[in-house]
Order: sequence, then C-alpha cells, then structure tokens
Amino acid sequence: MTDANAREAGGRPAYLGLGANIGRRARALSDALALLDATDGLSLTAVSSVYETEPVGVTDQPRFLNLVARFECRLSPEELLAAAQDAERRLKRVRARRWGPRTIDVDILLIGDERITTPALTVPHPEMTRRQFVLVPLAEIAPEVALPGGRTAGELSGGESAAVRRLGTVAEVVARESAEAGSDG
Repeated sequence: MTDANAREAGGRPAYLGLGANIGRRARALSDALALLDATDGLSLTAVSSVYETEPVGVTDQPRFLNLVARFECRLSPEELLAAAQDAERRLKRVRARRWGPRTIDVDILLIGDERITTPALTVPHPEMTRRQFVLVPLAEIAPEVALPGGRTAGELSGGESAAVRRLGTVAEVVARESAEAGSDG
C-alpha cells in the first residue's frame, strides 16, 4: 500500500522525537504528547520510556529528558510540521540558540517510508542515526523500523548508558517531578 493509500485508509506511522531540558521537563513532554494526540489527523499509538540524556552540540546546559512517540498520521508532512511547531509554541518554546536549552522540542523523525527534502523539513530526520537519545527510545518501541542506510533502530541503538539513562514511563517521571517540585516549595 502506498503512503497516499495508507493516508486514505487511516494513515501511516509517524515517529516523533520529543525533548526538554528547562522548566518542568517531564510535564512538557506529557503536555506535548497530549496536544499532538488531540490534533485531528494524529492518534498516539506508542510512547517510549523517558530517558535522561546528555546535551549534544552545545554541552554547557542542563541534561535533557527525551522520548520517542509513534502516531498514526493522516496529515500531510507540512501539516504534521505545523502541528509539531504549534505544540512547541503553545508550550512556550523559544528558539534563542541552535541546540540550546529549550522547554520543548518536537522533531519529526519518520513519516511512513516518505522521503522529504524541503527548506522547512527533511524526513527522515538527517541526524537521527547518529543520536543515541533518539535511537534508544525508538528501538524500545520500534526495533525493526528501517532507517536511512538500511539498518534498523534496534541494530543502531547502543542501549542504555551513562549518556542515555531510562527513568520510567512518562506518568512515573511526571509524578516524581511533581513530588520534587512540591518538596522545593
């Protein structure tokens, strides 16, 4: 079935990478998932564990919380990008510095087997096969998904390490974060 036919029949899988490293990080991930799932044309079907990860690129910043989510997607790539950017905007994402601190980041990793290169969007995500903070959670929910270069997420994932540490489900991590925030006050 082509992606166009899959769209008409109910969609195709879209994998999104979410990350946050300032503010209530786990709450931002949870809120972004809820906003995306509430979008017409998107239906959340799987969510990885939350992982605490070291920053990449600009390393003088707080550690990130990252996860990967799978959605059944009936949106065009441009509509999916707009939904991701809308979630970021609604959660107060400020783009001050490339790879800098952020309240939320939503990256489109894969949309079915589509290949897209426009000034606004490249799919598959051009850096995903080099980023363990993407590969480890992606391999958790979709180890057999084929990636650029022909290898799978499971083959490329290095698993948990000091740089990519599993913290638990989104609900568990949000509860711990809320309890910690309450004890700070």
